Amino acid sequence: MITVPYARFELVRLLRNRQFMIFAVGFPLVLYFLMAGPNRDEADFGDSGIPAPVYYMVSMVAWGTMMSMLSTGARIAGERSAGWNRQLRVTPLTGRAYLLTKLATGFAMAGIAMVTLYASGVVLGVRLDGGRWVTMTALILVGLLPFAALGVLMGHRLSIDAVGPVMGGGVGLLAFVSGFWFPSDPGSTLDDVGRQLPSYWLVQAGHVGIGGDAWPLHGWIVLVTWTALLSLLAIRAYLGDTDRL
Repeated sequence: MITVPYARFELVRLLRNRQFMIFAVGFPLVLYFLMAGPNRDEADFGDSGIPAPVYYMVSMVAWGTMMSMLSTGARIAGERSAGWNRQLRVTPLTGRAYLLTKLATGFAMAGIAMVTLYASGVVLGVRLDGGRWVTMTALILVGLLPFAALGVLMGHRLSIDAVGPVMGGGVGLLAFVSGFWFPSDPGSTLDDVGRQLPSYWLVQAGHVGIGGDAWPLHGWIVLVTWTALLSLLAIRAYLGDTDRL
């Protein structure tokens, strides 16, 4: 189970991390107003069937929440570099509690990014039924599971110097392939590649906001497959790192 004092310590440390707050909250917030503001009256953005403010709101939520989950890797890599992990393992804190706390704080910070961007969407005229907000949010949270596992994997496989560039570059590449900036043409190579990635389905959660259907079976298969694969690799990386200490 998660230990409350350790979870509180992790959350406070995250909130004091200015670099994280800039890239996970501030950066997508600024981009949202820059991109969605001039297109706020467009009801069918890029033939996606989604109004531009809703499309970009979900896109930037995906960006901010992905950064929140992957930042777990940066924290783990930093703790490994400083020897903090070694110290924690001589305390009563179990390995399971350690990992669960990392994931819980990642989701907590993702929630901050999500609420901030939802509020920004409302400022630009986004109006959704309560049930649609809930369903869309639930899909996004489920879509973050593979990135939670990826963050743990990165933290135990990469050095503190490497994890930052990999995290920033990886999110940027996923954003381009997954249609964060503009909808990809159905049937195009870019769209075919994007459909095989969990980041693509984070953006597709926006369809629920306008009364569309939830993810098709293919989307669920992609998410379950990536979550299972990355979770297995993350567990192996954690256990291998523990054995070396």
